[in-house]
Amino acid sequence: MGMCISSVASANIHDEIVKIQDTYENAIFIDSSSCKTPIGSVCSQQGQKGINQDSAILQQGFGMDDGVLCGVFDGHGMNGQVASRLVRSWLPGLLLNQKKVISSFNLDYNKNDSVEEWSKACVGAYKVMDKELKLQENLDCSCSGTTSVTVIKQGEDLVIANLGDSRAVLGTSSDNGDMMAVQLTTDLKPSVPEEAERIRKSNGRVFALENEAHVTRVWLPDQNFPGLAMTRAFGDFDLKDYGVIAIPQISHHHLNNNDKFVVLASDGVWDVLSNSEVVSIVSSATRATAAKAVVDAAVTSWKQKFPLSKMDDISVSCMFFQKR
Repeated sequence: MGMCISSVASANIHDEIVKIQDTYENAIFIDSSSCKTPIGSVCSQQGQKGINQDSAILQQGFGMDDGVLCGVFDGHGMNGQVASRLVRSWLPGLLLNQKKVISSFNLDYNKNDSVEEWSKACVGAYKVMDKELKLQENLDCSCSGTTSVTVIKQGEDLVIANLGDSRAVLGTSSDNGDMMAVQLTTDLKPSVPEEAERIRKSNGRVFALENEAHVTRVWLPDQNFPGLAMTRAFGDFDLKDYGVIAIPQISHHHLNNNDKFVVLASDGVWDVLSNSEVVSIVSSATRATAAKAVVDAAVTSWKQKFPLSKMDDISVSCMFFQKR
């Protein structure tokens, strides 16, 4: 089942109580700002492998009235759908709490400290989030978990935090007006040399199976298990002693007049569409329809490129910076 939302879904994310068996909306838009115009859209489409394990969020009024939180979480494993929904529900509050604590110790705070404080808040919140997952009773995340890519907009600054292989791409225009795609995150997979080195130093193993030579995976030291296709994630606690971490890769981007929007998506999009194709699709859509337009294009591309394969879950969150 697909779900696309470009209007207010809830008054306050912190009021939402998530239980494992509850009916769950995979994609939500939350507006806690005074702005009457939605800043973007969010959409999630179930694939053909079973229950939709993706979650996505776009929260307007995050941290400040014109602040925004944009996030996509791609679950995997037996309890991946639960992991992604819990992260989607709890991480925003953890980020705000961490930022509040960090700011309280900065007695000489000035505007320039904001990016550094939010960066530290991301690292702290991600650490707490991983611990919270491990503490959940009746939830086994030993071989289940979720990616997480989040973008926090505060004023003209973006703070990007990334675990796993979901991706954030910036849509910006060149001096002659042509739209360009700028990838803001690295797909943190075992094929990245620095990531593989950390795994091997922790006695984990990194290799691809013969029947899928194009997919490098992470394995336990003495078992061909579980075969995780990423090197950073929430959960996956069986591999946390062997180099898989929940420390996000943090980056920063200061917006300029050419920057138009940012697109976050799970790998169900990036497996079949290039960065440039996604930016082209979004630049031709409205704020309200952009996320669904990317999802629809990815679904079509899956059918064309991999007609015999089961389509992956597909989730997109789009945030616009300027009035269209």
